Amino acid sequence: MGQTGGLPAQDNGPASRMGFRPGQVVQELGWDEDCDDDLRIDIEDATGGELIDQGSGEVADVVLQWWRDEDGDLTDALVDAITELAPGGVVWLLTPKVGRDGYVDPSDVADAALTAGLSTTTTVSVTEEWSGTKLVAPKG
Repeated sequence: MGQTGGLPAQDNGPASRMGFRPGQVVQELGWDEDCDDDLRIDIEDATGGELIDQGSGEVADVVLQWWRDEDGDLTDALVDAITELAPGGVVWLLTPKVGRDGYVDPSDVADAALTAGLSTTTTVSVTEEWSGTKLVAPKG
């Protein structure tokens, strides 16, 4: 992993691995008490700004969507997630890892993303409890 434009060498945490950069506007959806606060702080440190809520009126470069199996309809959530997303922006869908309460099967993520007009690109282990799947709008 290379260093990103002027970031300190210590910046090899999850936010850096996920591609967060200074100046990005990050909208957070689906927060609950089970979310990883260290990851949230790492993202805020990497971007230099606070996470914003839905309806803030700002266009987001990245949407951070926390999602658990019991949260409802994932397709609807993803459609809502992209309403304030800038062209070329990404959605990071964070789901509990295998064996954790609220685990979401990767095939369900892929199906919901496709129906919402998104493509899955990368899935990474973000924290001890959460996996992240990067979703983007297809090119063309």
